Amino acid sequence: MRQPSTLRLQHQPAAWRLLCLFLVLLGGLVGTASVRAAQPSAESAELERVARDFLQPSVNASLGQSADAPLRAELVVGSLDQRLRLAPCAQVEPHLPSNTRLWGRARIGLRCIDGPTRWNVYLPVTVKAFGPAWVLRRPVNAGDVLTQDDAEMADVDWAEHPASILANQAMWVGQQAAYTLLPGQALRQNMVRPTLAFSAGSQVRVTQTGTGFQVVVTGQALSSGQLGQMTRVRLPGGRVVTGLVKDGQTVELSL
Repeated sequence: MRQPSTLRLQHQPAAWRLLCLFLVLLGGLVGTASVRAAQPSAESAELERVARDFLQPSVNASLGQSADAPLRAELVVGSLDQRLRLAPCAQVEPHLPSNTRLWGRARIGLRCIDGPTRWNVYLPVTVKAFGPAWVLRRPVNAGDVLTQDDAEMADVDWAEHPASILANQAMWVGQQAAYTLLPGQALRQNMVRPTLAFSAGSQVRVTQTGTGFQVVVTGQALSSGQLGQMTRVRLPGGRVVTGLVKDGQTVELSL
C-alpha cells in the first residue's frame, strides 16, 4: 500500500529536506520583496512633484505657441525604478535635455546640487494635447481621394503621433490617401498626398498669362504632376520649364 506523499519527505535525506525548506522560505522572501518594490517611496513621489511643478508651466506655454486650435494639456509623469537608491539631497534641480520637445513622449532630468553625493536621474514624461480634429468615420483605401464625408470632428490627442494634425478641412479634402486608412484615425500630414494629375511622359498644356495676352503650347511632362505642386515640362524646342499643376492637363507658368 502506497504511503501518502507527505510522509515520503520524512524518509528523504536530511540535505533534501533542508533544500525544500530553503526554497519555501526563498519564495516567501521574493514575494515580500515584490510587494515592497511595487510601493513608490516618498523620495520618488517628491521627485515626481518637482518634475511636474517645473514642467506644467512650460507645457502650457509650448501649446499656446504651437497649436493651430485650442488644446487641453495633460501631463503624465513617470516614476523612477524603485530599486534605485539615491543619496539624501537638500536641493534638486530639474532640467530638460537638449533638443527636448514637450510633445508626446519625452523625459526630464533631476540633479542633486546640494548633497553629500551629486547625482543626476531622468524621469519619463508624456505630454498630451487634446483638441478637435478630423477623424475618419470609415475605411479609405490607399490612393483614394478623400471627401468631406469621410471624416468627422472629434476630440483627440494631437501629441499622440509626431506627424501634424490636419486641422483645416481644406488640407485633406481632395487629397489622396497615402496608405490604407482606418476608422477612428485622426487625419495627419503623413496620411495624405496631393492628387496625381498626370504621369511622367504625358502631353500637357503649358500656359502663360500676362496683361492682355495668353500663350498656350503643348509639352511633355518630365515628372508626374500633382495638383497644386510644381513640375517640369519640356517644350517643343527642347527648353525645360517649371510650372504649377492646375489640373489633369494644364501646367501654368508664372511671369
